Amino acid sequence: MAVVSGEQPSAKPVALVTGAGRGIGAATAKTLSADGWDVVLIDSCADNPALDYAMCSREELDATAGACGGVAVVADVRHADQLVVAAEVAQEQFGRLDAAIAAAGVIVGGEPLWEMSDDRWDALFDVNVKGVLNLARAAIPGLTTFADQAPGGPGGGRFIAISSGIALKASPKLAAYSASKAAVIGLVRGLAADLANTGITANVIQPGTTNTSVLAPSAQVYDLPDPVEFTEHHIDNRILDPSEVASAIAWLAGPGSSAINGAVIPVDAGMTAR
Repeated sequence: MAVVSGEQPSAKPVALVTGAGRGIGAATAKTLSADGWDVVLIDSCADNPALDYAMCSREELDATAGACGGVAVVADVRHADQLVVAAEVAQEQFGRLDAAIAAAGVIVGGEPLWEMSDDRWDALFDVNVKGVLNLARAAIPGLTTFADQAPGGPGGGRFIAISSGIALKASPKLAAYSASKAAVIGLVRGLAADLANTGITANVIQPGTTNTSVLAPSAQVYDLPDPVEFTEHHIDNRILDPSEVASAIAWLAGPGSSAINGAVIPVDAGMTAR
């Protein structure tokens, strides 16, 4: 994507973040902003009838954008053309794009796999997997590389997606969710190979149980009265704060991660080590 005529590239690195209205996405946008980034925050701001909980509202997205001085874009990751528009906003507003972070995700579960309806399966894979693909389609053509890096950037483009510790653990009533998050790992590792020697890296962050809007629906899958019961699966018996995951994402987006590529980095209080 070309810089809009007359626009000078920002002196700051620029990131697109999906699922940025709340949870890990919101924490990531705020952390990057505090680290000196300009941020374009993306969220659909619309409920999905296949899900048992409410999605982020426009008010939440605008509040998060205001808190980090970012630009809010209402866009659904299930639709590639909407993410193309968001990437164009980054170029029009800031003249560059340094990182794309796929933090949008949903959870569906509670039934055994063979009883899951097509609409609930599709809700998982359309957001959790196709949403990552669509962000790659929209953002990678405009990501900076070592060859065209503007001053002040992270030294090469970064593509980062969020998987889950559940991708690697046998978890009843969440087989489809596990499959969608495992697919993210395979997708991004293959993407890293496709991007070989371009200066753009592609990696996965794998959180454990985190205090986000999907925590309560996750507990409902198992009829748990308190989500804190999930912490028995962590070496450190606590629920993560979104800011902890965001800190790892921000580091991965920066210059110190230049040798990390095709990796899956657990940020899970030891969940996948047990």
